[in-house]
Amino acid sequence: MLLDARRTYRAGPAAVAERQRARLADLIAFTRTRSPFYRQLYAGLPERIEDPSLLPVTSKRELMARFDEIVTDHRVTRQAMEAFVADTTLIGQPFLNAYTVATTSGTTGIRGMFLIDQQALVVATAMAGRMLASWLRPRDAFRIVAGRGRTAMVSASGGHFASAAAAARLRNTRRGARTVRLFPVQTPLTQLVAELNSFRPALLAPYASTAALLASEQQAGRLHINPVLVTLSAEGLAPDERRRIADAFGATVGNSYAATECPFLSFSCRQGWLHVNSDWAILEPVDADHRPVPPGRQSHTVLLTNLANRVQPILRYDLGDSVLTRSDPCACGNPLPAIQVQGRAADVLTFPDAHGSSVTITPLTLSAVLDRIPGVELAQIMQTAPTGLSVRLRPAAGADREQVWRSLATEIDRLLRAHGLDVALHLDGAPPQPTAGGKYRLVQPLRSNDITES
Repeated sequence: MLLDARRTYRAGPAAVAERQRARLADLIAFTRTRSPFYRQLYAGLPERIEDPSLLPVTSKRELMARFDEIVTDHRVTRQAMEAFVADTTLIGQPFLNAYTVATTSGTTGIRGMFLIDQQALVVATAMAGRMLASWLRPRDAFRIVAGRGRTAMVSASGGHFASAAAAARLRNTRRGARTVRLFPVQTPLTQLVAELNSFRPALLAPYASTAALLASEQQAGRLHINPVLVTLSAEGLAPDERRRIADAFGATVGNSYAATECPFLSFSCRQGWLHVNSDWAILEPVDADHRPVPPGRQSHTVLLTNLANRVQPILRYDLGDSVLTRSDPCACGNPLPAIQVQGRAADVLTFPDAHGSSVTITPLTLSAVLDRIPGVELAQIMQTAPTGLSVRLRPAAGADREQVWRSLATEIDRLLRAHGLDVALHLDGAPPQPTAGGKYRLVQPLRSNDITES
């Protein structure tokens, strides 16, 4: 698998596209045979399909509601899966001695349960090799060996989340038991700093927002670790903040955009773009009606097809993220499609303007503003009314909370007024709150049951 991935990558875009078409056709043929749901959904379609746009769109709600009809191993049932994920002592253990289980925390309103088969794990390993080869220089390998390969994963614990399951699998190996450690993201910051100082990781793998907090601790002199590589995940991050993290640790900073439904989806390059592993995954940027969006234009959402995992097929699955595809070849030389993630479509803020129309603001638009304000360690913006925002703020150590808030409110107000909006801003007394999966969502848009007085 690793050799095939390397050969395909080096052969260029045409070889990647050929692999993608062949794998899609094979996956659809297999799925039609083994999944009652997909057999019914694809009735009337051509016998061989190499173009994903011929397929209907699917969603998490649909895949969870009809779980037993979708899975291709008929030993698997939703009832058995729910019993398995209810037992946290089984995190990272194989379900039916065959499959890895990963769940999502349900921040979009629907909790997801996903199975990963052995082929998908092998592909994920091959794609990790591709990713590391693009990030690391030869001398970095010597530093990692000198650091005994110690890997600190700072992510959610206490549930069958993808990161927790991955950490448990790694620790179940002889080498991993000595070199891999999961640090729960819920750990108080002072305790986390002390434990990382003691562990001295060569590789640091936190969520992006947690990496920003740890970089501040490193700059303040409380954290003093020397990782070779910092790999970010789960959240978007402004370019200036990524550079600050790299400078704080004196390390290469790599970023990946992935999902529980496809953990090997993409990896970043030195030009700041994310390259989709399109020989094993299909990502289709589309508008609100699921029509293709051309390169250079931001999509409303994106449709995902995982070409590796067959036990629980993910085909034209509405992932809910807004992306922009690069229209020209990336200057880094990577032949794989290059994208930028603008944030989840569900996280985009929408406001009414003075003319009766609506204006949308993406999470990265707001993060770029926050990145310019001194003294902001972490902020969370919540829409509490059609024209009202509440902000949870964690100021940096030593910063004056009121002064930071005034600066932050001024900049956000300036941004919104530049878009023709008049929005009331309020400082929430509570600190930023992580999701059940341990991630900090920068933006929480208005929902019908969340409306309050602004």
